Amino acid sequence: MDTLNANYWNNRWQNKETGWDIGNASTPLAAYTDQITDKAISILIPGCGNAYEAEHLLSKGFTNITLLDISPMLVAELTNRLQPSVGQGLKIICGDFFDHQASYNLILEQTFFCALHPSQREAYAKHIHQLLQPGGTLAGVLFNKDFTDGPPFGGSLKEYELVFGKHFTIQRMEPCYNSIAPRQGSELFIILKKGS
Repeated sequence: MDTLNANYWNNRWQNKETGWDIGNASTPLAAYTDQITDKAISILIPGCGNAYEAEHLLSKGFTNITLLDISPMLVAELTNRLQPSVGQGLKIICGDFFDHQASYNLILEQTFFCALHPSQREAYAKHIHQLLQPGGTLAGVLFNKDFTDGPPFGGSLKEYELVFGKHFTIQRMEPCYNSIAPRQGSELFIILKKGS
């Protein structure tokens, strides 16, 4: 959807229309990544927003994190805010997710999928699959509810099973038990594996 481009997201950041921003690392993602013992794995956070998850990962000793966002304004702010870590385990890229080419062990999903128009979901699943190394993982949260107008765009477990089941082994796709209070009962936690 052409309207959801860099200008659109730049304007959202500029006007502080960032209702998705919870001000800290998402509890489900923090709890999930806290269990990972190999701190050297390559991690991508697409549509990273304010990148609280990256700050959490850095505080836990992870050394290979890539942030990707389409908004030049946001990327400039992040680069300034996270300057001590840039080049020291953290890479920040301004670009379109669908143009990004690299290889990762883990991709973290936090309010990026819901920012894409539903017509892009099949392309998202395919591109995630392409970006993951054999045996790699997509983990994170998806909204399990409908929204009147998007973004965000919602969906259901059955829809997600159809989109992702063609490309991944679904290890977990279930109601999230540790969502933040405002999202309680409206999130699914996912762990999807690429074949080795």
